[in-house]
Amino acid sequence: MAIYHFSMKTFSRSKGQTATASMAYRSGTKIDCEREGRTHDYTKKSGVEHSEIFLPPNSPEWASDRTALWNNVEKAEKRKNSTVAREFEVALPQELTKEQRIALVADFARQIVERHGCAVDACLHDDKRSQTPNHHAHIMLTTRKLEQTGFTDKTRELDDRKSGEVEFWREQWAKTVNDHLKQHEIRDKNDHLIHVDHRSLKDQGIDRQPTIKMGVKASAMERKGKKTEKGDYNRAIKSYN
Repeated sequence: MAIYHFSMKTFSRSKGQTATASMAYRSGTKIDCEREGRTHDYTKKSGVEHSEIFLPPNSPEWASDRTALWNNVEKAEKRKNSTVAREFEVALPQELTKEQRIALVADFARQIVERHGCAVDACLHDDKRSQTPNHHAHIMLTTRKLEQTGFTDKTRELDDRKSGEVEFWREQWAKTVNDHLKQHEIRDKNDHLIHVDHRSLKDQGIDRQPTIKMGVKASAMERKGKKTEKGDYNRAIKSYN
């Protein structure tokens, strides 16, 4: 059954993070970081199904090259504690084919570009180590608008919780997923159209306790057959529900 998941995070130099390393890892590629003077090589990383860059109209030619794009992101930020990138992480419906999932993410990425004028680099993953399908996407956003002259103003509306932008995208992701599920006539065993809902269980009027996100370390331990507190908690919640 299709599930809803949408989370946003930022990457900051104050945390020792770089846009080049983050993007190389998510795309399973090699990026030479000019600012750091070192290479981030993740070409042996598995599970990357597709990656694609989406740009505003009249973007400079260099922006279509991943290495050039994210090196210019780093150059545009001068402060030691700068936020260098944003990420929307989303779950993809396992009921869709690979081509349909790619089209879904492309649709959403273009909406982001149109609304904020930033560059977007989207990577679709499938964790083959998981016992169940784990289709998801990492949608990386530049923190500045991209114009013909290069990177310009910060997209600060995504930093301000009061702006409602993050909540807007949470709802818009659900709408976009549902549009694609409807387009492909994806139905459950009772022949009902499958859909996702961005609202909490409480807001949906559903008396069911939600599970918690496992995280990388706990998920890896569970795959090796080692029980974790988070895993035990989720098993108890599923049994209760």
